Amino acid sequence: MRSLSIAATGMQAQQTNVEVISNNIANMNTTAYTRRRAEFNDLLYQNLRRQGAQSSDTGTLVPAGVQLGLGVRTAAVYRITEQGSLTNTDNTLDLAIEGKGYFQVTLPSGETAYTRAGSFQLSSTGEIVTNDGYAVQPGITIPTNSTSITINASGEVWVKLDGQTTQTNAGTLQIATFVNEAGMEAIGDNLYMETPASGGPTQGTPDTTGFGSVLQGYLETSNVNVVTEITDLISAQRAYEMNSKVVTTSDEMLNTINQMK
Repeated sequence: MRSLSIAATGMQAQQTNVEVISNNIANMNTTAYTRRRAEFNDLLYQNLRRQGAQSSDTGTLVPAGVQLGLGVRTAAVYRITEQGSLTNTDNTLDLAIEGKGYFQVTLPSGETAYTRAGSFQLSSTGEIVTNDGYAVQPGITIPTNSTSITINASGEVWVKLDGQTTQTNAGTLQIATFVNEAGMEAIGDNLYMETPASGGPTQGTPDTTGFGSVLQGYLETSNVNVVTEITDLISAQRAYEMNSKVVTTSDEMLNTINQMK
């Protein structure tokens, strides 16, 4: 009886759906988190009577045929990269990108990772780093005698040194964009890596054509909509229950056959 295996694939698909939704809800307060959406494809079909086949020796054709589906499978978990809300923190090294782009981070392995979570800090040497101490490219160091730090929309870092009235340019932050942001690989800690699906990064200066602008004292919040996630969770739960009901019904039908004399 195919219904048992078909319903099992439906339950597995909805389990994946619930896991994706639960991860979205768990990260509703994660800085710059982008919500995910599970997508599904139907499985192969068995042709018991192929459409278009000849049904007689006079050339008449079967108009519809008989195809029985074998269930569903998870095709992808798609990342929705729409802009999250911006919240004011008044923290000097909290940066948000309004528009397209990712900050570039140098990992201990020497590879470059990408993030939109701009909650940066200073290392012991005055370098701008992430919460894990990874340097933010292009490696800007703030002098120890700085009294203030100003970062404009173009990513230029201006510092005012003790005893001076004018500001000094300490460097310019560079950001990167990708043709297919959804194709980037998430590695945790709000970091993403380039993949063949995402294409190579296009680097540029913030607030120029094709690149977002930098806002100092702001952080991008998660783009998770809790009401939508709860609604989707209820729908997934009901779909799981209906598939489990199919398993129960199929079992009862098999039991009826077994009891026939």
